[in-house]
Amino acid sequence: MRTAQIERTTKETDIFLQIDLDGKGVSDIDSGCGFLDHMLTLFSRHGRFDIALKCKGDTFVDYHHTCEDIGICLGEAFKEALADKKGIERYGSEILPMDESLILTAVDFSGRAYLNYDVTIPAYKVGDFDTELVEEFWYAFVRSAGCNLHIKQLEGKNTHHIIEAIFKSCARSFKKAVSIDTAFSDEIPSTKGVI
Repeated sequence: MRTAQIERTTKETDIFLQIDLDGKGVSDIDSGCGFLDHMLTLFSRHGRFDIALKCKGDTFVDYHHTCEDIGICLGEAFKEALADKKGIERYGSEILPMDESLILTAVDFSGRAYLNYDVTIPAYKVGDFDTELVEEFWYAFVRSAGCNLHIKQLEGKNTHHIIEAIFKSCARSFKKAVSIDTAFSDEIPSTKGVI
């Protein structure tokens, strides 16, 4: 089974995260931030990843440390669950509409970390969530997971819709990338022979 369990404790956050990449999209998420809970629940469902997450963070400051550290843990969980990446498709992409918003994402679980974040979010906050933290979350993820991720906004005016489309599109891109190519299930998808 492609699963991982990550525990991370710092002076800013205390996080427990479990993931099953071959799940059904079942989630039990308590990040301490309602909006982030909503986004991670969508991510779980659309990627068909089973995720359990509990985070106690210094939310009396703001959600920055919570958001960044959950991104780190989720990236570490993907990296651990994928192990040597034998048999995976490796690449995945999705163009996803959410009402007036349209988001393109593309991922390569290459072992190299890079984020291209080409998004213009019109509002600084959704509820009490700072929208600049979306970029911080995905930066943290790619550094820990070791993947290239491109997120490009093609259309969008509503802040909630734009961010929701990002998480849904990433989930569906990741689902494709981590799926097993049954014709080559014993091969590393790289001419190097290792990722």
